[in-house]
Amino acid sequence: MAKYSTRQRKALALFLSEHPDESFSAVQIASALEPERISLSAVYRNLGELVSQGVICRTQQDNSREILYRYTQAESCRMHLHLACSRCGKTFHMDVPGTDRLIEQVAENADFRVDRSSTVLHGVCGNCMQSAGDSS
Repeated sequence: MAKYSTRQRKALALFLSEHPDESFSAVQIASALEPERISLSAVYRNLGELVSQGVICRTQQDNSREILYRYTQAESCRMHLHLACSRCGKTFHMDVPGTDRLIEQVAENADFRVDRSSTVLHGVCGNCMQSAGDSS
Protein backbone atom coordinates (compact mmCIF):
# COMPACT_ATOMS: atom_id res chain seq x y z
CA MET A 1 0.00 0.00 0.00
CA ALA A 2 1.35 3.43 -0.94
CA LYS A 3 2.34 5.88 1.79
CA TYR A 4 0.92 9.34 1.32
CA SER A 5 2.47 12.56 2.53
CA THR A 6 -0.58 14.35 3.83
CA ARG A 7 -0.96 17.99 4.73
CA GLN A 8 -1.10 16.99 8.39
CA ARG A 9 2.09 14.91 8.20
CA LYS A 10 3.93 17.72 6.41
CA ALA A 11 2.82 20.27 9.04
CA LEU A 12 3.83 17.91 11.85
CA ALA A 13 7.25 17.16 10.33
CA LEU A 14 7.84 20.87 9.70
CA PHE A 15 6.96 21.79 13.29
CA LEU A 16 9.28 19.13 14.72
CA SER A 17 12.10 20.01 12.30
CA GLU A 18 11.90 23.62 13.49
CA HIS A 19 12.49 22.39 17.09
CA PRO A 20 15.21 19.73 16.69
CA ASP A 21 16.52 19.85 20.26
CA GLU A 22 13.13 19.72 21.95
CA SER A 23 10.83 16.89 22.94
CA PHE A 24 7.06 17.25 22.88
CA SER A 25 4.04 15.24 23.94
CA ALA A 26 1.31 14.58 21.37
CA VAL A 27 -0.95 17.01 23.24
CA GLN A 28 1.69 19.76 23.08
CA ILE A 29 2.16 19.14 19.34
CA ALA A 30 -1.59 19.19 18.69
CA SER A 31 -1.86 22.47 20.61
CA ALA A 32 0.97 24.00 18.57
CA LEU A 33 -0.67 22.80 15.34
CA GLU A 34 -4.15 24.01 16.30
CA PRO A 35 -3.99 26.90 13.77
CA GLU A 36 -3.37 24.25 11.08
CA ARG A 37 -6.63 22.52 12.09
CA ILE A 38 -4.97 19.20 12.87
CA SER A 39 -6.80 17.01 15.36
CA LEU A 40 -5.16 15.13 18.21
CA SER A 41 -6.08 11.83 16.54
CA ALA A 42 -4.35 12.95 13.32
CA VAL A 43 -1.29 13.95 15.35
CA TYR A 44 -1.12 10.49 16.97
CA ARG A 45 -1.62 8.72 13.64
CA ASN A 46 1.09 10.75 11.92
CA LEU A 47 3.52 10.50 14.84
CA GLY A 48 3.33 6.72 14.54
CA GLU A 49 4.15 6.89 10.85
CA LEU A 50 7.06 9.33 11.37
CA VAL A 51 8.48 7.09 14.12
CA SER A 52 8.33 4.05 11.81
CA GLN A 53 10.12 6.07 9.10
CA GLY A 54 12.88 7.04 11.55
CA VAL A 55 12.16 10.77 11.19
CA ILE A 56 11.38 11.16 14.89
CA CYS A 57 12.08 9.12 18.00
CA ARG A 58 9.70 8.24 20.79
CA THR A 59 10.80 8.22 24.44
CA GLN A 60 9.05 7.91 27.75
CA GLN A 61 9.65 10.61 30.32
CA ASP A 62 11.13 9.40 33.60
CA ASN A 63 8.64 8.52 36.34
CA SER A 64 5.77 9.24 33.97
CA ARG A 65 3.59 7.50 31.45
CA GLU A 66 3.93 10.49 29.12
CA ILE A 67 5.46 9.74 25.72
CA LEU A 68 7.66 12.43 24.14
CA TYR A 69 8.64 12.83 20.49
CA ARG A 70 11.81 14.42 19.10
CA TYR A 71 12.95 15.13 15.54
CA THR A 72 16.09 13.15 14.69
CA GLN A 73 16.96 14.26 11.16
CA ALA A 74 18.51 17.67 11.89
CA GLU A 75 22.09 17.89 10.69
CA SER A 76 23.11 19.41 14.01
CA CYS A 77 21.88 16.26 15.82
CA ARG A 78 23.40 13.51 13.69
CA MET A 79 26.70 13.12 15.55
CA HIS A 80 25.45 13.75 19.06
CA LEU A 81 23.97 11.71 21.82
CA HIS A 82 21.26 13.64 23.61
CA LEU A 83 20.98 14.42 27.28
CA ALA A 84 17.43 14.97 28.56
CA CYS A 85 16.68 16.63 31.87
CA SER A 86 13.93 14.77 33.72
CA ARG A 87 13.04 17.90 35.71
CA CYS A 88 12.76 20.70 33.13
CA GLY A 89 12.42 18.54 30.01
CA LYS A 90 15.17 20.28 28.04
CA THR A 91 17.31 18.22 25.67
CA PHE A 92 21.00 18.95 25.14
CA HIS A 93 23.70 17.67 22.82
CA MET A 94 26.53 15.75 24.45
CA ASP A 95 29.81 17.12 23.10
CA VAL A 96 31.24 15.11 20.18
CA PRO A 97 34.55 14.06 21.85
CA GLY A 98 32.61 12.80 24.87
CA THR A 99 30.16 11.02 22.58
CA ASP A 100 32.98 9.40 20.63
CA ARG A 101 34.66 8.08 23.78
CA LEU A 102 31.43 6.70 25.17
CA ILE A 103 30.44 5.01 21.91
CA GLU A 104 33.91 3.49 21.52
CA GLN A 105 33.73 2.08 25.06
CA VAL A 106 30.30 0.60 24.46
CA ALA A 107 31.48 -0.96 21.18
CA GLU A 108 34.58 -2.46 22.80
CA ASN A 109 33.05 -3.62 26.08
CA ALA A 110 29.56 -4.66 25.02
CA ASP A 111 30.02 -5.53 21.34
CA PHE A 112 27.19 -3.12 20.58
CA ARG A 113 26.74 -0.34 18.02
CA VAL A 114 24.95 2.77 19.32
CA ASP A 115 22.55 4.72 17.10
CA ARG A 116 23.62 8.30 17.78
CA SER A 117 20.54 9.90 16.26
CA SER A 118 18.04 8.29 18.60
CA THR A 119 19.97 7.82 21.83
CA VAL A 120 18.86 9.88 24.83
CA LEU A 121 20.46 9.71 28.26
CA HIS A 122 18.16 10.88 31.05
CA GLY A 123 19.24 12.74 34.15
CA VAL A 124 19.19 16.20 35.71
CA CYS A 125 20.78 19.27 34.06
CA GLY A 126 23.11 21.67 35.87
CA ASN A 127 20.49 24.45 36.06
CA CYS A 128 17.96 22.18 37.76
CA MET A 129 20.59 20.86 40.17
CA GLN A 130 21.53 24.42 41.13
CA SER A 131 17.89 25.44 41.53
CA ALA A 132 17.21 22.51 43.82
CA GLY A 133 20.53 22.72 45.66
CA ASP A 134 21.21 19.17 44.48
CA SER A 135 24.84 18.06 44.35
CA SER A 136 24.26 14.54 42.97
